[in-house]
Amino acid sequence: MTELWLMFSAAFIAATLLPGGSEVLLVALIDNTPEKWLPLVIVATLGNGLGSITSYYLGTLGRFATTPEAMAQGRYRHSIGLLKRYGYWSLLLAWMPLIGDLLCLLAGWLKLPVVKSSIMIFIGKGIRYLLVAALTLHWL
Repeated sequence: MTELWLMFSAAFIAATLLPGGSEVLLVALIDNTPEKWLPLVIVATLGNGLGSITSYYLGTLGRFATTPEAMAQGRYRHSIGLLKRYGYWSLLLAWMPLIGDLLCLLAGWLKLPVVKSSIMIFIGKGIRYLLVAALTLHWL
């Protein structure tokens, strides 16, 4: 049970506060207890997804701090363009380092639909963790 809480916490923190190596932890935990690979993937996905949804909600709060004009002309121009062009589908890329956290934050700022956005976030992150687990189990 300790492994699951550790995995959840690391995945949540990696999606919110600090860039972290939740994938490295997942590999280590699967290497240590391969029979728990599925619960580890589930809690990693849940933790990382909830961390990204936290970023989404922080983005909604950010609307009070800046104007749309300032965001559209600033360094976030490319990410905002991606979100405006592809909408919540862009959040399938929420798993990507650096840009993923920004996409979630800006999705909230743009007020993309929260349920559809959440579904895309969880799908993208779940696929990433499944691939990491599959590769780890393959190499054991």
